[in-house]
Amino acid sequence: MLVQPISQHVRARPMPTLPVADMVLGQTPETAAAFLPRLFNLCRVAQGIAARAAFGLPLSDGWQDDLRREIVKEHVVKLCLKWPGLLCLPPRALPRDWATDDDALRRALFGEAWPLPQTYSAFCAFLGSDVPIAPVLRAIKMLFPARTGSRSALPLTTSDTIFSEMLQENSVAARHANHPVLRQIETVNGRGPLWNAIAVIYDIAACLDHSALSVTFKHGYAVVPAARGFYAIRAGVTGNRVTSFARLTPTDHLLADGGPLDQSLATLPADRAGALAPLLLSILDPCFPVALEHTGKGVAAHA
Repeated sequence: MLVQPISQHVRARPMPTLPVADMVLGQTPETAAAFLPRLFNLCRVAQGIAARAAFGLPLSDGWQDDLRREIVKEHVVKLCLKWPGLLCLPPRALPRDWATDDDALRRALFGEAWPLPQTYSAFCAFLGSDVPIAPVLRAIKMLFPARTGSRSALPLTTSDTIFSEMLQENSVAARHANHPVLRQIETVNGRGPLWNAIAVIYDIAACLDHSALSVTFKHGYAVVPAARGFYAIRAGVTGNRVTSFARLTPTDHLLADGGPLDQSLATLPADRAGALAPLLLSILDPCFPVALEHTGKGVAAHA
C-alpha cells in the first residue's frame, strides 16, 4: 500500500533539467558517447559505459574496475564527509592512498570487521562496536527510528522494468535487498534511511571484493550499476547518426510523483521534518539539485 504524501510538511521540488535527448539526436555515436559524461559531473564512468554500449561502440579495457572505483569513491565521500557533516560528527580521516589501495580503504572504514556481517545479529554487534564508520550508522539509526522517513515496498528495478512508468525502487539498496542483513533491516525498520545507508557499505564491500557487476548490454540498450542505483540508456542509430535516445537515472525513479522521495518525506514527524529532511535527502542522494519546500513556513532549502 502506498503512503499518500498529502500530509507532508516538507516537499521536494526538482530543479529544471537539461533536454538531453535534444542535445544528442543527430550526432554521431562517438560524439554523443563522449559528450554525455562531460554534460554531468556525477557518475561519468557509468554514463560513458552505458552510452558506448547502447550505441554499439566497443568498451575500453578495464571498464569494470573503472566503474567499481567510481562507485566506491562516491560512497566514501558520503560516508566520510557528507553524512558526518550533517550529523555534526567529525569527518572520517582517510589514508592518502585510499583510492588506489583497497586494503587501506578497508581498514579505514571497517577496521578489523572484515568481511562484513552476514547475519542480522552479527550486524547489530558491528553497529555497536568501535568500527570506524559505526558512529555515522548509529546516528542515522537513532535519528530515523523504525518507519521514520521510510517508503513502501515498491518493486525492485530490473533491466526489464527500468523504462516502465510504474513506481519502483531503483537505489543501491535495491541491488542488495536480498542480502540477509538488508532483508531484516527492512523488516524491523522499513525501507528507510538506515536501509539505504547500510546498503552503501555492502556495495563498497562488493566493489572491493570485485564481485560481478550486474550489467545488461544488448543492441540499442544498456543498463549499468551506478553510485545511486541503475542507469539506463535506450538508443537508435541509423546512418551513423543517433536517431532516438532515452535515458533513465535512479533519480528519475526517486523523484516520481508519489514515489520513494515523496513517501519518505511523508513519514517524517511533523515537529522534526524540517531538520531531518536535508539528511534524508543526502542519504537518498538525487543526482541533480532538489529544493526542499517547508510547507508550514514557505521556506525553501536547496540540496
